Amino acid sequence: MKESEVVALAGQVSYQKGSVVSRKILSGKRGNVTLFAFAEGEGLTEHTSPYDALVVVLEGQAAIRIADDEHQVAAGQAIRLPAGVPHALAANQPFKMMLTMIRHDD
Repeated sequence: MKESEVVALAGQVSYQKGSVVSRKILSGKRGNVTLFAFAEGEGLTEHTSPYDALVVVLEGQAAIRIADDEHQVAAGQAIRLPAGVPHALAANQPFKMMLTMIRHDD
């Protein structure tokens, strides 16, 4: 992605059968922005991150579990993933998202 270029985010990453595809579009010392395309049935296993994260759904829908709470998120919606809290994701259908991760200095 070029500086000051207008783009359709969902078009910047493509689905691949049986895979999760990612493309980092911004990166810096304090965090990054990555686009993801999940084939139906794919996901991310439970993990934690030292970063606060914001998931913005671009296409499709997915189940996102944060600690013991599961949320159904769909295109046009967003959800925050707090740093240090276990979370996981399962694509109910082909699903694209933008993940913004930000490190906070305490």
